[in-house]
Amino acid sequence: MTALLRPAQSSDVAEIVRIERTSFADPWSEESFRRILEGQAAIFHVVAVPPENAVVGYIIAFSVGADAELLNVAVHPDYRGRGFAGQMLDAVLIQLDGIGVRTAFLEVRESNRAALALYGSRGFKEIGRRRNYYRRPVEDALVMRLQLERAGDERESAGSFADR
Repeated sequence: MTALLRPAQSSDVAEIVRIERTSFADPWSEESFRRILEGQAAIFHVVAVPPENAVVGYIIAFSVGADAELLNVAVHPDYRGRGFAGQMLDAVLIQLDGIGVRTAFLEVRESNRAALALYGSRGFKEIGRRRNYYRRPVEDALVMRLQLERAGDERESAGSFADR
């Protein structure tokens, strides 16, 4: 299936909220998404499918210096299993690498096997656990990290906040 990855727009928020509510037990509010769109610091993309270019997924990341955090990746249940989450993740990781990010972090529910498989397939490694991080239901979050430094990268890493 052909899909288009593009920056999120305010007109996408209603569909993003619907996807959020079907994907997470403790969903973000519409206002949270609008605030992220209004700010300039976030990478916030949606994946849209023809013919109506309906938004079927989204991804949000922030970067500060050489570190980034993936905040949210979600695909509408009707479109899961088609590779959209992986395509969004790959595109954002390339974008982060292009702006000088060396390390990406994320938290994921320990029971979210699909997400763990996706992140693991991209090289993320578990580095810690946040006890009782999630509500509804209460569950631990696994903290994962990906080093974006490529083999042969001549730049010397200053490390990241997780290494200090």
